[in-house]
Amino acid sequence: MNIKLKNDRFKKNRGGYSRLLDISCEGCGQHLCFYQKDGPGMLKRMYFDRIYDSKEYSGLKKLSINKLPRLICKNCGRLLGVPIEFKKEKRLAFRLFQGAITKKIIRLSK
Repeated sequence: MNIKLKNDRFKKNRGGYSRLLDISCEGCGQHLCFYQKDGPGMLKRMYFDRIYDSKEYSGLKKLSINKLPRLICKNCGRLLGVPIEFKKEKRLAFRLFQGAITKKIIRLSK
C-alpha cells in the first residue's frame, strides 16, 4: 500500500500524531475505506480530506453540504454516518454513529 499521510495544520493542531485506519462496517465486516486519524481519542468524525482508497467517498470535499451522500455500507445497507460541516474548523465530515464501524491500525512501510 502506498498512501502518503497529510501533514497540515489540522495534524499539527492535534499534536502532530497520525495513524492510518482500515475502516469497516461493524455489521458485516465490509471494508469501506482507509482513513487518516490525527491525534488521540475516539473516532467520532471522518473528515472527507482524510479518506483514502474509496470510489464512493474520496473527493467529496468539493461538494456542497446538501449534495453529500450518507455513509452507507454497500454490502448490507446499514447507515453508518451522516454528513456534517464541523463548524469549528469549517470542514466537511461524516458524523459516525456509535458502534457503526470497526477500525484497525495499518502499518505504513517506509
